[in-house]
Amino acid sequence: MTMNPEIQITKLPSQRQKQAEETPPREDGTTAQDHASQDLQQPEHGAHAAAQQQHRSKLTVLPLVFLIYFEVAGGPYGAERAVRAAGPLFTLLGFLLFPFLWGVPESLVTAELAAALPGNGGFVLWADRAFGPLAGSLLGTWKYLSCVINIAAYPALVADYLGRAVPAVAQPGRTRTGTVVGMTVLLSFLNYTGLSIVGWGAVALGLVSLAPFVLMTGISVPKLRPKRWTAQVQGRNKDWRLFFNTLFWNLNYWDSASTMAGEVDRPERTFPRALGVAVVLIAASYLLPLMAATGATDARPEAWENGYLVDAAGIIGGGWLKYWIQAGAVLSSIGMFEAQLSSGAYQLLGMSELGLLPAVFARRATRFRTPWVSIAASTAVTLAVSFLGFDDVVATANFLYSLGTLLEFAAFLWLRATRPELKRPYRVPLPLPALVAMCAVPSAFLAYVCVVAGWRVFALAGALTALGVGLHGAMRLCRSRKWLRFNTAVVAAAEDYQHQGEDHIAAGDRV
Repeated sequence: MTMNPEIQITKLPSQRQKQAEETPPREDGTTAQDHASQDLQQPEHGAHAAAQQQHRSKLTVLPLVFLIYFEVAGGPYGAERAVRAAGPLFTLLGFLLFPFLWGVPESLVTAELAAALPGNGGFVLWADRAFGPLAGSLLGTWKYLSCVINIAAYPALVADYLGRAVPAVAQPGRTRTGTVVGMTVLLSFLNYTGLSIVGWGAVALGLVSLAPFVLMTGISVPKLRPKRWTAQVQGRNKDWRLFFNTLFWNLNYWDSASTMAGEVDRPERTFPRALGVAVVLIAASYLLPLMAATGATDARPEAWENGYLVDAAGIIGGGWLKYWIQAGAVLSSIGMFEAQLSSGAYQLLGMSELGLLPAVFARRATRFRTPWVSIAASTAVTLAVSFLGFDDVVATANFLYSLGTLLEFAAFLWLRATRPELKRPYRVPLPLPALVAMCAVPSAFLAYVCVVAGWRVFALAGALTALGVGLHGAMRLCRSRKWLRFNTAVVAAAEDYQHQGEDHIAAGDRV
């Protein structure tokens, strides 16, 4: 199969990057690619000190588990609509099975590729390596827009909860606007102070916000009546579209932490372990509180509006538990903001290191080694999105995320088929036909999400996709005319690399 020449032009990494990619991790957990990128960004006299500081700030298993937890879930907040749409039984089955049918395949894909290609940018790097820079740029556009739309919701949610104590914050106007802007800027500054701080902060926020649900589950045991789990939705058919969209909204973004793979200590070990623990933690964080709330209260499914878990906690444990879970919603929103802003910022950093965006996005702060330009850019986009209407925009975010994940699965299978020589420190222990079957189940669900989207979502997603293609073309033009500075050390000369890949295919060199 011959690729489009447009895609081939910059596919091959430079010899320096290719060598770094295939070199095993060093004893300190870093790769040659990490050191190569540092050499480009810092003076020689400060290289040793900066390398030591970077190693100390690398993410380990526990912080990465909670960053994944906040990327994907952040607690059972927002799961109430599934009960309203399909009733308690289907909701419990959904949150029992979906994390494994959907989360496990995506986690396995993420673990293998993050270990094999452990650079910042994650899925952008995978698509670029499989199909070329146009695919990487387009997937980056889809996932980044989906990410910032999600991020923008969290300061507004914090303002909604603060509005219960200060009514002016809940009403449209200068006070609410100032609160949303202030929260966004403040939380972004925390991101600037370092990924290690964000990671351990996620651990603290996760433990505090999960604790009241653990207590609620324990207190509910004597009050459980299993018959309540079979309550049916009255007076109307089940809303399957709302049900599946709620599951998807609460359990996606398993791959987002991959954009920070270059900041993870020994990613070939850390990612598989963290993802495995996160799958179990996230499934339990939804299933147990929902079992408690639906089995220990008499509320009909129609009463399950957003926020009902807070009311259920008051019924089960009293006012003190209700207020703790209410405060936990604020803490969870902060954790999700920090985790997803980190993902978006390091995605821009990775795209810059690949030469898909100008080199300015790869600049790091001298003290904290964080990509301050990418953080500032993501904060600015988040602020802009914060004041848009979210009905069709959120549906568009789901649509774009689905397109990006389908391309991500295709890149995974393509690299397995055409790059068997690629060093894979962690390898999903399945042959290619079984991997196709593994990816088929979540792909079918992604296709369903795309099909049920309305025409306005199709139009908006099409416009944003065209924007992504146009951005890629504009970046190529700026690079060729030297209007902007790019990291040209990683921009390809594609012929030898492409011919090598075609030789493998012609010889039947597949796994």
